[in-house]
Amino acid sequence: MDNIAGTKSSLTWAVNLSVIFLVVLWLIPTVGLLVSSFRDRDQISASGWWLSPFAVEQNFQAKIPAGEARQDGEFFVIEGNIFSGGEGEVIRFGGARSNPTVAAAGETAELTRDRSLTVQENGDFVYRSPAEISRDPSVYYSTATPPDFSLDNYQTILFSNNMDIAFINTLTVTIPATIIPILIAAFAAYALAWMDFAGRGLLIAMVVGLLVVPLQLALVPLLQFHNSIGIGQSFLGIWMAHTGFGLPLAIYLLRNYMVGLPRDIIESAKVDGATDFQVFTKIVLPLSFPALASFAIFQFLWTWNDLLVAKVFLPSNAESWVMTVKIADDLLGSRGGDWGILASAAFISIAVPLVVFFTMQRYLVRGLLAGSVK
Repeated sequence: MDNIAGTKSSLTWAVNLSVIFLVVLWLIPTVGLLVSSFRDRDQISASGWWLSPFAVEQNFQAKIPAGEARQDGEFFVIEGNIFSGGEGEVIRFGGARSNPTVAAAGETAELTRDRSLTVQENGDFVYRSPAEISRDPSVYYSTATPPDFSLDNYQTILFSNNMDIAFINTLTVTIPATIIPILIAAFAAYALAWMDFAGRGLLIAMVVGLLVVPLQLALVPLLQFHNSIGIGQSFLGIWMAHTGFGLPLAIYLLRNYMVGLPRDIIESAKVDGATDFQVFTKIVLPLSFPALASFAIFQFLWTWNDLLVAKVFLPSNAESWVMTVKIADDLLGSRGGDWGILASAAFISIAVPLVVFFTMQRYLVRGLLAGSVK
């Protein structure tokens, strides 16, 4: 009965389970990134995001004031509490940075030069040294800290100095770098799809060949060319760079889509006296709107999230930074492992692309309806 039209397949449950599994598998990294964006950097380093609702064991350092040392027989002794009157529970401790948790709470750790250190669970410690203590010793200990969620990472990103300028610069780069290649590729795709001229097959082969050229190979030669014509490291230069890098894929996708359009409509228009420009603007463009919208989404996402091309083709001064460069060079700098900043920056940076995606998706559906033959 599964092969009868209109009947429901017995394997529908397998399809549904597969879809649910793929959706959950896709969402796991996103959920982890979202949770990490609200956590402190130290807690991110101490435990995974799936353990964020539970207490985290973290290592701390406390200084013992050498001025409180008193002599007790042959030893100089310092006593006190590492929590400075606060509440806490020591799990493990040590007296050296290289091994900060060598002993459990309540034990005595033997240190170098015949020194010893004892730390209780409540933080009470006894430090003994056979020689006079001239500088403050350090005590390293681990304790369980409660979950800490805050908006500090988002505040760091949103209220960073000149972040508003970086946002405007990102729009200044992304919008022209999305529109220009679509305009050029649409004309080129129509010519390669519906106009007969010598060398058309060779041009199509060249476009396909350019798809496999790595972007990184063209950065330095293209920058040298831009410098020679006077547009190096400028907004015009990065617009041309993104246009050049995006054109092969745009022409390839649009040409393949336009080739599949109904030939009868185009031939009828030409019989009625329409020129190629009229056929292109009145018939091909409205019918090709789904492909145009699809490429616009991909091109916008690529240029919005781009870091490499922006680093190469934009000036290095802070007034010309886009958001990706601002985050990488200013907010992170040498602290590349600050995953909280990276996670929050990722969610902030996807806000505008999400708006563009859902907006273009609506136009995509409209383009599909407009391209239907009644």
